[in-house]
Amino acid sequence: MRYRADITAGSLKVPESREVAALSLSNAVEAQWHEAIHDKNVLQARNPATARRLLLLIRGRLELMQPPLWRLVRDGSMETATHAVFAAAVKHSHLLGDFLDLVVRDQYRMLAERLTNPMWEGYIEQCRERDPEMPQWSDSTVARLRSSVFQMLAQAGYLADTRTRKLETVRLASEVLTYLRDHGEDHVLRCISVSP
Repeated sequence: MRYRADITAGSLKVPESREVAALSLSNAVEAQWHEAIHDKNVLQARNPATARRLLLLIRGRLELMQPPLWRLVRDGSMETATHAVFAAAVKHSHLLGDFLDLVVRDQYRMLAERLTNPMWEGYIEQCRERDPEMPQWSDSTVARLRSSVFQMLAQAGYLADTRTRKLETVRLASEVLTYLRDHGEDHVLRCISVSP
């Protein structure tokens, strides 16, 4: 199955990703993870169940990349860390990556001003054609996915905000682009390089 609804947990979560990257880079053992996530609540979660879900999401993203990217997340400027987390999120989610590659790229090419809800709904229908095993999501799940994706696009600088969804020109952090080129992440690089 190519498309999953596992990005409804929300946005890029950059501050939380910095904490997870730091723990990963320190080669934390299970007891240290438990202390940081549950006892110290470094992810600032409302309850232990939310902390576990958030940790699974963030680790799932970051562990698809190599330690040099984790260092960019932990130590980079806010812009660099955001673009590093965004790259990891694109690798983690075909739903996000393909939306950038197939829809957002076209909107930039056509000099469109903004992204719209119908663009997302049409994209979801196309996903179903590409992936017959894709679940039949409820309207509310499709709306939550759209909200999460548009929020990530705004955080990464592709959209001015989530209200107007006005497309912006993005200058991606050079350290992130270098990492992606050096580590053969051609698909991720293609997906995030949609802005003129």
